[in-house]
Amino acid sequence: MQKYRMLRHALVERDVLAPDELYPVEPAPLAAPLRVHDANYVHGFINGTMTAAEVRKMGFPWSKNLVARTLASVNGTVRAAWAALDDGVSGNLAGGTHHAYRAEASGFCIFNDIAVAAETLLQAGAVERVLVFDADVHQGDGTAAIFAGDDRVFTCSIHGDKNFPFRKQQSDLDVALPDGTGDSGFTIAVERALKTCFDRVEPDILFFQAGVDGLAEDKLGRLSLTHEGMRHRDETVLVAARRREVPIVLSLGGGYADPLDASIEAHVNTYRAVRAIFPGV
Repeated sequence: MQKYRMLRHALVERDVLAPDELYPVEPAPLAAPLRVHDANYVHGFINGTMTAAEVRKMGFPWSKNLVARTLASVNGTVRAAWAALDDGVSGNLAGGTHHAYRAEASGFCIFNDIAVAAETLLQAGAVERVLVFDADVHQGDGTAAIFAGDDRVFTCSIHGDKNFPFRKQQSDLDVALPDGTGDSGFTIAVERALKTCFDRVEPDILFFQAGVDGLAEDKLGRLSLTHEGMRHRDETVLVAARRREVPIVLSLGGGYADPLDASIEAHVNTYRAVRAIFPGV
């Protein structure tokens, strides 16, 4: 949990972001998660009336602070999505809870902020087609399940084949990579997947799940990626969006190096790439 505070401080201390470019958000209103999540599930979590089995799936002990943090994380991605429509790019220094399903938590993900933000824009008529490009080492199974059969949203996930979740869902495009893929194989996979996505859909907005848990130093990722490989991934996605004038929303996703310094550096590099590719924003 300390990663979020460390990243915010690192971005400011290294002059990647100015303090006045960071906006705190209030917890999202209940209407937000209810756009994609089952009402009984939402109210059970908010009111602390979940069953013991549901709490186990959540992975966290329930508390009022957890409720506030979860809703704030959702609102961060919603606010970032609206900002991206205005500015071309924006991000949430949290979020990326892509394992959350419509009616249950999974993998420490309670509400699916990417799905909520996408549905918010769709229902408002602000966009008609959404691309979710998930390059976290874990499959975006919750997002894929929520939008299965929904032609408004194209989901793509590039992930470790043998990593969590062990029962995968079907995205519109899945690229499952073997352990030890390394930079070269990962770069090829990202470039091919991104081309396929844009060949198949002309999105009005792109949600980029920019997890850095594919790093070799990461406790949970096994793709053996270097910082250079992660930087190339970020630049590839950002440049593709910029060239096509597609607004892009970044969510933080995973990063579990021990110590956390490697994860923080990789997350900072993502925003360095934003600065270079979207000058003046």
